[in-house]
Amino acid sequence: MGPGRVQKREFEYVRHGTLCLTANLEVWCGWVVAPTIGPTRDEQDFKAHVEQTVNTDPQAGWVFIVDNLNTHQSEALVLYVAQTCAITEDLGQKEKRGVLKSQASRAAFLSDPRHRIRFVYTPKHSSWLNQVEIWFSILVRKLLKRSSFSSLEDLKERILRFIDYFNRTMAKPIDWLYSPRPRFGPDSTG
Repeated sequence: MGPGRVQKREFEYVRHGTLCLTANLEVWCGWVVAPTIGPTRDEQDFKAHVEQTVNTDPQAGWVFIVDNLNTHQSEALVLYVAQTCAITEDLGQKEKRGVLKSQASRAAFLSDPRHRIRFVYTPKHSSWLNQVEIWFSILVRKLLKRSSFSSLEDLKERILRFIDYFNRTMAKPIDWLYSPRPRFGPDSTG
């Protein structure tokens, strides 16, 4: 590489696999908390992630801002929230009746503001409303872009180290504005 020259990249590489990162962003301080890294992101994985997050402060009220992915409106999640919030009403049966009948009925239950654990769903095609997406772009720019990892374990370890480093040195409350470039905190350039 040099000034004015196009970057050249080797086309041969060994792909070691992929990992799925599920992360939470504490909006008030900008910290990434209770990240989950694993090989899949199915409804059980997401339920386990929410459970892990809630267990960091079991008596607190929790509001999760999520997109409309089906795993964010799953039967497993409804059952977990009902159990954890001591909701004893009949939830029905998946695809047949009640709260569990459809994805829409499950989303309505999960977003009920009376629940201690609830979900707010961003409109479709508006991921930019979810502030954790801003953090994911930081992760890509600062760690993943142009990086090479020797294994999935190496990738996982480096992501977790980056999260720790980010929380200690870079995290700030996000001063979110709808603009081409988000700002982080007062007088910050991101």
